[in-house]
Amino acid sequence: MGKIKVLDEDVSSKIAAGEIIEKPVSVVKELIENSIDASAKNIIIEIEQGGKKSIKVIDDGEGMAKEDIKLAFERHATSKIKNTKDIFNIKTLGFRGEALPSIASVSKIIIFSKTKNDLIGIQCRVHAGNIETIKEAPTRNGCFIEVRDLFFNIPARLKFLRSDAREASDIIDLVSKYAIGRPDISFKLINNKKEIFFSSGNGDIREVVAKVYGLETAKKMIYLEKSYDYGKISGY
Repeated sequence: MGKIKVLDEDVSSKIAAGEIIEKPVSVVKELIENSIDASAKNIIIEIEQGGKKSIKVIDDGEGMAKEDIKLAFERHATSKIKNTKDIFNIKTLGFRGEALPSIASVSKIIIFSKTKNDLIGIQCRVHAGNIETIKEAPTRNGCFIEVRDLFFNIPARLKFLRSDAREASDIIDLVSKYAIGRPDISFKLINNKKEIFFSSGNGDIREVVAKVYGLETAKKMIYLEKSYDYGKISGY
């Protein structure tokens, strides 16, 4: 009898998740990018125990309707591309439709979401990739998602996570980089119920640099701008 077997869906989904979600900062990255792609102007990130216990991302973006939430946890389901031609004209940070299914397969998720056109929002609970409940619920426009107990069903991967402080440090660094890259978006990061980073989203990159690297560094920055036949580059 042959040795090669086709892995069942549960095992293959966890392996795929491991390729995308290596640690808490991977979750934060994917959720922030979803918020940015949803045109959010305010993004709040809350973490507990370095993101191992809980990661919350709250935004005021476009939100998802009930039918979209159901599909969001299906692998390769995405609103960002429709055919192969779109791959050559990608304008979003994510497009493969793998992030949410991968996160969901190794955690417990609760999501509240509402579009501006809906009268009431939707609450959805997902456990290890399986949608347990989905129902109407009052909530604000945008999306609230909480990822709890990351890797609770893969103990071996839990062993490779570092201390809470080290995992939190990676998340702080990531949020700082997004804030600098998108000074037009307000970012707030809360670690163990303490606010540790905030950017106003007023578009002033100097203000964000001062928050990240200090006021003296921001003062010494020099503005650069150069135009070419094929575009323009500017920065500090």
